[in-house]
Amino acid sequence: MRPYPREPDPDRLPDRIWTVPNALSIARLLGVPVFLWLVLGPHADGWAVILLIAAAASDWLDGKLARALHQESRLGQVLDPTADRLYIGVMLIGLAIRGIIPWWLVGVLVGRELVLAVALLRLRSRGWEPLQVSFVGKAATLCLFYAFPLLLLGAYSGDAALVAKVVGWAFVVWGTALYWAAAGVYLLQAWRLTSAPAGPAPGGGPAPGDRPAAAAGGPAAAGGPGPPGEVAEPEQPDG
Repeated sequence: MRPYPREPDPDRLPDRIWTVPNALSIARLLGVPVFLWLVLGPHADGWAVILLIAAAASDWLDGKLARALHQESRLGQVLDPTADRLYIGVMLIGLAIRGIIPWWLVGVLVGRELVLAVALLRLRSRGWEPLQVSFVGKAATLCLFYAFPLLLLGAYSGDAALVAKVVGWAFVVWGTALYWAAAGVYLLQAWRLTSAPAGPAPGGGPAPGDRPAAAAGGPAAAGGPGPPGEVAEPEQPDG
């Protein structure tokens, strides 16, 4: 028997690739190895900081453009947090290799990513898409994007460098705390979704993976005949 096609999910983002926000996200990704080279190769810290400022600006801009131009997409939903994580990762590696930050801080932040990776695998195994990035997670990323360039500039001598170092470590503390707080929110949401019993979802809707006949485009939805042996009763005239 030929399966009936699924009805499109109105909450599902379109599978668009060539959009302005996606182009900005891809450009931001291309800057990741450039930043690492600037920090570890010629030690061009000024250019590295400028690159980070441009990456942070494009991170804000692609979200604004996606909403203004109605160009939200599933690819953009993946690219945006991926670029943020890669920048944080290369900043951690570059600053740790140069001795600006301790390796235990790298372990604390990378450990958070490993925990979320396990939660994401469990979500996918139960048929759920990755969850949206929370406001707390965005705030944590912003704090870390402020912190590491300031620490990079704080590695030099002088009063300005000392101020940059102090403020940078303050952002590290806040960013790390918010980073793990966002992970806690994500884990709680993932646990609620994956531990929910199978059956109707809250509000009377179908559970993930369930497909009622009408929503799936079955015979009843298409106006075709019902199962054999059943005869449809004629409609009664009004009045």
